[in-house]
Amino acid sequence: MSSPVPTTEAGTAALRALLADPEGALVALDFDGTLAPIIDDPELASADPAAVAALARVGALIGTVAVITGRPARTAVRLGGFAGRPGLASMVVLGQYGVERWDGATDSYDIPPEPAAVRAAGEDLPAILERYGHPGARIEHKGRALGVHTRELADGRAAYQQLLGPLQELAGRHGLALEPGRQVLEIRAPGMDKGAALRALVAERGARTVVFGGDDLGDLPAFEAVASLRDEGVPGLLVCSASAEEDALRERADVVVEGPAGVARWLADLAVRLRTAS
Repeated sequence: MSSPVPTTEAGTAALRALLADPEGALVALDFDGTLAPIIDDPELASADPAAVAALARVGALIGTVAVITGRPARTAVRLGGFAGRPGLASMVVLGQYGVERWDGATDSYDIPPEPAAVRAAGEDLPAILERYGHPGARIEHKGRALGVHTRELADGRAAYQQLLGPLQELAGRHGLALEPGRQVLEIRAPGMDKGAALRALVAERGARTVVFGGDDLGDLPAFEAVASLRDEGVPGLLVCSASAEEDALRERADVVVEGPAGVARWLADLAVRLRTAS
């Protein structure tokens, strides 16, 4: 079964530009919910093997492939199985919303130290979860961020809503930002988002066409960056990895696919199109 084609004029133009000039293309994707399925234990959320295989086929044919994620860069590289993968030599993984970096060409990391404010917020966090009756919420320590996962709780959606305010207050008290996601609330240092990270990578690589695929609220800044780049003359294509939990990106996307399996099919189809066009 063939994957969806762009349903917008801008998306169609961007796909045409990508196929005409693959060396000038940057294809960037979110990790969780886009390349990897959302599961209860985030430490076990490996990337869909078919999606990684298709991304590697695309990576061998275009200028740059990238992953831009809220995950630590080391975690994304491990769960993605990206290191040493044929086809991913051009790959860049930007972790913690762009603060951390891994380069596939050199298998090297750039990891800034953990901010003191994140450590301090982490010390306060268990007492807040206890106070609001959710001590079983999973806390994910990411180095520069703290993720509070409610998915495993019996009342996960209600707990998520109940904790929004208290965790917003905790983040503000420590000069941090709160990033809502799919049954996860992330407390992190401000000053970087996926949109800024994407724009910086586009400028660094001199990309002449850009693709971004995501699934969640944290991907909105990257969607907005692609829209802004279009206004500046850089063709851009937006892919939504859709789910029943979150539809904020669906109306903004040029292509809508169903979860990581749909992303895998779309990437595989793109690789075929690239080979045919060459």
